[in-house]
Amino acid sequence: MERLLEVMRRLRAPDGCPWDQKQTHQSLRPYLLEEAAEAVDAMGRGDPSELAEELGDVLLQVAFHSVIAEQEGTFAYPQVEQHIVDKLIRRHPHVFGNVQAETAEAVIANWQTIKASEGKPARSICDQVPRSLGALARAFEIQKKLDTPPANRASLIEAVQQGNLSEALWLMVALCRQEMVNPEVLLRERCEQNCL
Repeated sequence: MERLLEVMRRLRAPDGCPWDQKQTHQSLRPYLLEEAAEAVDAMGRGDPSELAEELGDVLLQVAFHSVIAEQEGTFAYPQVEQHIVDKLIRRHPHVFGNVQAETAEAVIANWQTIKASEGKPARSICDQVPRSLGALARAFEIQKKLDTPPANRASLIEAVQQGNLSEALWLMVALCRQEMVNPEVLLRERCEQNCL
């Protein structure tokens, strides 16, 4: 990681790259989203070499933002790394402590309890789910947090017949949750079928 940070510092130096020099956290937002999406696409294609390359592009974004923050004096890469290391250890007491968790469900329950106890300010459900997620993925996560009841197929059909497509989409997401299928992944796979 240090080599990558050195390269980014050189690119951002006064005699470095004019494009890299003028970037900010705000200007890089679309690139972080795009690089994460490309990594997910590579996972779907199952090519390890392509995935390694795309994960490198995601890592570049981490380095880029870390160097920008370092130059602004707000934080540096070691803080980024320390935050995630501390969080992983804290949220895995079944590995790093003496808590028992024999199933993935027990791990998730512990994780949620620990996360809730971390003392972060209370936020609305909508503020707990990133606004930059795709709309289907965001609806899926919001519905989980709201414990939205299972979809009523008759209501879905009625919403479509009435032309209330936003309600139909919301109900479709609930139906996907009921069927234990991620609607974002499902629709992405369907899009790929049309692109073959």
